[in-house]
Amino acid sequence: MHEYINKLKCDLSMDESFDITFRSIDEKYELVYLNFLTNATAINRIIYTLTTINKKDESLIEIMLNENMREAKNYKDLYDAILIGCVAVFNRDCEKIYLCDATYYPIRGISEPESEKVVRGSRDGFGESIALNISLVRRRVKTGKLKVIRYTIGTVSKTTVALIYLEEYVNKTYLETVKKRLSNIKVDELTMSDKALEELIVQNNLTPYPLVKYTERPDTFSAHLYQGMFGIIVDTSPCAMIGPISIFDHMQHAEEFRQTLISGSYLRFIRFFGIILSYIAVPLWFCLLQYQDLNIIFLGDFFKVDATKGIVLLQIMMMELGVEFIRMASIHTPNALSTSMGLIAGIVIGEMAINLGIISEQVVLLGAISAIGSYITPSYELSLANKITKIILIFIAYFFGLYGLIIGIICLICYLASLKSFGRRYLYPLIPFNLKDLLNQIFRKPYKKEIVNKKHC
Repeated sequence: MHEYINKLKCDLSMDESFDITFRSIDEKYELVYLNFLTNATAINRIIYTLTTINKKDESLIEIMLNENMREAKNYKDLYDAILIGCVAVFNRDCEKIYLCDATYYPIRGISEPESEKVVRGSRDGFGESIALNISLVRRRVKTGKLKVIRYTIGTVSKTTVALIYLEEYVNKTYLETVKKRLSNIKVDELTMSDKALEELIVQNNLTPYPLVKYTERPDTFSAHLYQGMFGIIVDTSPCAMIGPISIFDHMQHAEEFRQTLISGSYLRFIRFFGIILSYIAVPLWFCLLQYQDLNIIFLGDFFKVDATKGIVLLQIMMMELGVEFIRMASIHTPNALSTSMGLIAGIVIGEMAINLGIISEQVVLLGAISAIGSYITPSYELSLANKITKIILIFIAYFFGLYGLIIGIICLICYLASLKSFGRRYLYPLIPFNLKDLLNQIFRKPYKKEIVNKKHC
């Protein structure tokens, strides 16, 4: 036991780290714990119990059952337990080491996620504590069929990861795939928690399109579990991953399920239209510029620009970069100033650019429409992927014209059809085609009274 104490003092860098406590009690007990990861009240209760224990009638384990106490199996078990917030109690008389769960992690209050707000619906969201996040899911899925499997990833960080699924709903093939990938991860740490884990388990990091879905809403997370998906929660991250998913899952929003069937379907249809418009409007307009004599009454001179093709391309790229600058600036601007900054950048700078002839009115209009379409995309990752696709299509339109754009869109569809999320086709139910599921993706379906055991293709 004395050897373990000395080894802990060395491995925990006691002389250099002020948050590590080694405390002796009555020359019989030695307590070891991390100050800022343990609950002070629980520690005081442990010390009080140890100093008032009846040595003849009661054992230490019987006295401290309320502290979720267990005996340490070996040094590694002892070392890991202290680092996650347990209190190690060394009993010098019986040469035993006990571990008391007194973990306390500072967490922020539960609040609605900024990126997934709804007009009607719950206002709670995930936090940085994995225990809190699992409890929010358990509150909505009250069944023993909900499985929560724990993984510890990272030989140094020892990050806790939870794989969550409903046994009767999840596809077994996809489940075994993610279990195998999680078990085979060998890394030192997860620097960016959930994002680093995604890159380790997706195994396709060269695609801009997200192969998992992120959400900060426990109701959205729970709803996807009933759809046959699995979820992954990483400690210290307020975002949960959901898979396997298709591109249609990225286009759904919780607001659609809080409205009537007609209203929800209307919102979903408008969102689909806006997302498609966000990355096809500018390349298509750029292609049609070659038809200067195009006469469409209600569009007027929309396809007539007094500039060469190369100048128009330069204007488009300036507009795209300008929108990205505004977006990035708004993220790093305090909330009290972000609205004012957006108005100044969008109105003043845009108006000045038109008046000086730097950018044409058509480019500004289409750039604004495209930006709005990207902002209504529920998935931030999908909106970024669509922006990259839009830029590629713009250059294809510049070099190869309208026919090149058509071929480029066909190649894009074929590329998306080749992607898989844990074995599930990314364009399902469009490819492979399933009319019933496709209609359910386009229009919001009513809730079913009977239990549905849904399996994804």
